[in-house]
Formats: sequence, C-alpha cells, structure tokens
Amino acid sequence: MDGTSRKSVVVSAVNIRKGGTLTVLRDCLACLSRRDDLKVTAIVHNADLCRVEGVRYIEIPWSVKSWAHRLWCEYVTLRGISRKMGVPDLWLSMHDTTPRVHAARQAVYCHTAFPFMKIKAQDFRFDAKIPLFALFTKYAYRAFVRRNSFLIVQQEWFRKGLSSLTGFPEDKIIVAPPAVISSAPFVISSGGVAGVEKSKRISFLYPSTPDCHKNFETLCEASALLEKKLGPGAFRTVLTISGEENRYSRWLKSRWGGIESISFKGFLPKEELLRLYGEASALVFPSRSETWGLPISEFLPSGKPLILADLPYAHETASGAPAAAFFNPDNAQELAGLMEKVVAGTAAFSPVAEVEHSEPFARDWDSLLNILLG
Repeated sequence: MDGTSRKSVVVSAVNIRKGGTLTVLRDCLACLSRRDDLKVTAIVHNADLCRVEGVRYIEIPWSVKSWAHRLWCEYVTLRGISRKMGVPDLWLSMHDTTPRVHAARQAVYCHTAFPFMKIKAQDFRFDAKIPLFALFTKYAYRAFVRRNSFLIVQQEWFRKGLSSLTGFPEDKIIVAPPAVISSAPFVISSGGVAGVEKSKRISFLYPSTPDCHKNFETLCEASALLEKKLGPGAFRTVLTISGEENRYSRWLKSRWGGIESISFKGFLPKEELLRLYGEASALVFPSRSETWGLPISEFLPSGKPLILADLPYAHETASGAPAAAFFNPDNAQELAGLMEKVVAGTAAFSPVAEVEHSEPFARDWDSLLNILLG
C-alpha cells in the first residue's frame, strides 16, 4: 500500500518492562505489524524487549529511572516527539497515563487496579512504593483523561470503577480481556468437586510474586489454623516464594516458616509450575488487587476447585468455572473453613456465572484496533 495513504499509529510504552503488561504490549505490536494499512511507531525504553518486524522504534532509556523521569517523558518529551511526527492518526498509551501529545485520536490502556485496593498500614512497612503508587495512580488516571477518545480495560468491574473515578463515560471505555491460552497438562474432570483424589495428599497452590498486596498472610494463617486442627500430614500449602526475596517475604517466613504444612517453593520455571497445577487439589488466590489474575485462568481448565478472594476481579476472571468458593481476603478463619472442606471431601462449591459484556467490547486485538481507528 502507498505509504502516503497509510494511517499513522504511535504506541507509547516507555515504562513497560516485564510481566503481563509486557505481554500485552508484544501482542499489540504483533497485531499492528500484520496490517499493511498502518505505519507503526513504538516508543519504549528498550526495543529489544518487544521487537517486532515492521515496527519503527524510538528508545528513551532514561524514562525508567524514576517516577519523575517517567512523568517528564509523558508530559514533556512525548509532546516534542509528537510535534516532529506531525499529527498521528492514533496515539495509544499502553500504561495508564495520558500523555500531552498532538494526535488526531488518543487512547490509554489502563492496567493498574491499585486505586481500587484497600490499603493497609503494613503495606507502607513492607513496600511503600505499592500504596504510594496506588495513591499516585488515582491522580494519574484523571490527568488529561478528557484528551482520550477511548480508555481500555480488561474487565467489566474495572470499566465501572474507572468511569466513577475519572468521570470518563462508560460507553467510551472498551473492555478487552487478555488472550489466555492454558498449556497446562490438565484432564477436565467430570462432575463433583473436580480433581480431588482421596488417594493423594490434598494440596493447595498459590502461585504469585512476593508483593505485599498478594496477601500471602491470610493463606499462611489459614494453613496454620488448619494444621493445628487436622495435624501437619493432612494437607500441604504450596507457595511460589522462597521467603528470602524481600522484606515482605522474609516476614512471612519468619512468622509461618515453622508451619510444616506450608512449603516455600520459591520462583518456579513454567514447566514446574504447570506440573504443580496438575498435582494441586485446589487453587487458592487471596490477592487484594489484580487487573486480571492470570493463575486463575491458567488453572480453570482443570475443573478443580478455586478458592478465591471475594473481590470483583476474581468473580470475573473465574467466569464459567465449574467449582469455586469466595472468601473475605482478610478472614483467615473463613479461608481455613473452605480448605477444610476440600480436605474432607465435602466441598460443595458452586459454578461461577458467566459475565455478560456490554459494548464497547473487544474479544481480540484486531477488533480492538478497529474500534480505536474508527
């Protein structure tokens, strides 16, 4: 196609470095690169993290040095870059903030659910960056938000919450669930509380990172309560932290490391994690804040029980699950009771209702880009 007739798309992602946000960025650029009607520029701090053929890259390595550098980049540097580029047809910011740029149309992909998390005093003790970032993001979402034609989120509850927080109209917030493909070696069980074999020791799995909002303490305390009642050989709780990573994980191990039923496994390669998915009797997910909750999606095809924090993200991610129960993420006693039912084989967990999506809704990147480009 003649370059003069191609639409110009700029994707700014100067602060994306790892995890789910990097996966989303890679998927976005891969989809854009397949379209011959677009001229695509990606502005990142390190192009090697997301290099795709057919995409032009502008690197700003200093943007990740601090929040101050990030904000200067968003509100000053990118504005200068946009002037030199003319007026792009679409400027898509991939990480929460609305840059002050010259573009025919702007949109922001909103990843951070921290503004909706209940902050605890101990969060400041373990990692002050998380509660401070939660407070900062409330204002970052609001700043210049009206410059956008659309905002993008992954779940319905997030659409409603973000609209309430920013005043941005719900009908301009697109729900675009992430593409989740489970490669776990599961056999979908038929009926009952799936996958709990009485011949094996019952095991509970919580795969997550050692961040204070992940709420390992509720699961650890529930495991301690259950061990005291049933004995150390009745079950096993497997955590994918070592207890040595940071102040939070060291506190967890110092307080619950003596509980025989708790296994501090540490970080696991994907193959080992998939093996544990296959062995686990149930997934426990007590996190206080998630944009999605990928382990829930990865474990869901097993048909085995899900024991989840009673929060909007978990209900939506577990949509369609055959057997799930929800608990107050601050109530270890309630969680211990649900775990005990799995151990006893009396867990009458219920299916989770399918979430109904309202428009605008995008099932994949192609349909999302069609909405954004108009």
